[in-house]
Amino acid sequence: MRVTFYGHSTFLFELAGSRLLMDPFFSDNPACDTDPMTVECDYMLLTHGHMDHVQDAVSIAKRTGCTVVANYEVATWVKGQGVENVVELNHGGSARMGDITVKCVNAVHSSVLPDGTYGGNPVGFILKSGDTEFYYAGDTALTMDMELIGRYHDLNAAFLPIGDTYTMGVEDGAIAAEMAGAD
Repeated sequence: MRVTFYGHSTFLFELAGSRLLMDPFFSDNPACDTDPMTVECDYMLLTHGHMDHVQDAVSIAKRTGCTVVANYEVATWVKGQGVENVVELNHGGSARMGDITVKCVNAVHSSVLPDGTYGGNPVGFILKSGDTEFYYAGDTALTMDMELIGRYHDLNAAFLPIGDTYTMGVEDGAIAAEMAGAD
């Protein structure tokens, strides 16, 4: 697995011959100088509707033709913006993306879309392909659900938010990593 960090919560994972873009926030992101029109992906996963997680989702999805995976409300919004390839998931649900399985898990946060509509309940994702399994938490607080993730998944890594204003801080992040059992 190869990981590219673009700043804030935007990652590109290259796994099992696929490129997975997480929460694309390039435009207006002071931590990122990458032009979103240069980013290529096969799949895009969105954890919730806040602008700093969906800012460039529609333009990239339309340009690349990638499949967007999100909760029902965010997926419906993306479809309403003219994106054709969309998979709706909800907490506990999973889907196959090529040789990768993506499972939707709980996140404790809020979610409103850029146009002010309700973005549904935020989510995180467990991604697995072969011996590689990792947890992308999105924006979340520390939650006991992370202990269940550690009990039932053999994680190689966990990508956790540690902003300490809108998400958990460093101390809770360390507890979350321990609970999730990430190597």
